Amino acid sequence: MTTPVYSVADRFASWERLVRRTERDWSSDDFYPISAYGNDLDSRDALEELMRAMPAEARDGVLGQLLARLDARFRAVTVPDPERTLSPWVRPTTDKPEPELGEWWKRRPVHAPWDD
Repeated sequence: MTTPVYSVADRFASWERLVRRTERDWSSDDFYPISAYGNDLDSRDALEELMRAMPAEARDGVLGQLLARLDARFRAVTVPDPERTLSPWVRPTTDKPEPELGEWWKRRPVHAPWDD
């Protein structure tokens, strides 16, 4: 049996990789196109949906704590972007009204590889 391509573990791994990349100011050896950034934000959307569907014990337990720590790390290396300056290139795959977008869509890395 194989692991589903979009398992909960894979979604967490995707979100953690983005946080780590952002924390170390994007290694010059780490090719990371802006489309990949959008995919990682979509993974965070999927985590949000998964967490809402889980029982309270899971949301408040280890998984919820892990997600909260990753989100805090993400906020620490990004800045608010209320104008969504990346939106011409980075858009969620699901069509949601602006107020329903997660906060991760409304932030941008302090330094991003595609700014250079």
